[in-house]
Amino acid sequence: MAQKKIIWTETAAWQRRSILDYWLERNQSPNYSLRLLRLSNEKANLIADNPLLYKAAEFPNTRVAAMGHFSLFYKISDDAIIITAFWDNRQDPKELLKLLKAR
Repeated sequence: MAQKKIIWTETAAWQRRSILDYWLERNQSPNYSLRLLRLSNEKANLIADNPLLYKAAEFPNTRVAAMGHFSLFYKISDDAIIITAFWDNRQDPKELLKLLKAR
């Protein structure tokens, strides 16, 4: 099976960028942000190769891939993986519910 294309929604891209910026400012070093960026890209590529690898989320047609304190929420289309959220699991889950219901 060919690898599916990876599409980051504006929301997911904004969330990831915000989290990376936060850690860059907090640590005064790019190391953790770069490691998190690399991990999220590796996870997205793994999902593109094996879309059903991770468990179904509580939201319709959505799956979730855990990455320690963070999770990638995604949907599978015929030719693409659509990443709908890049979530810090330490945040209020009610906010995630609002976000994913809007998608």
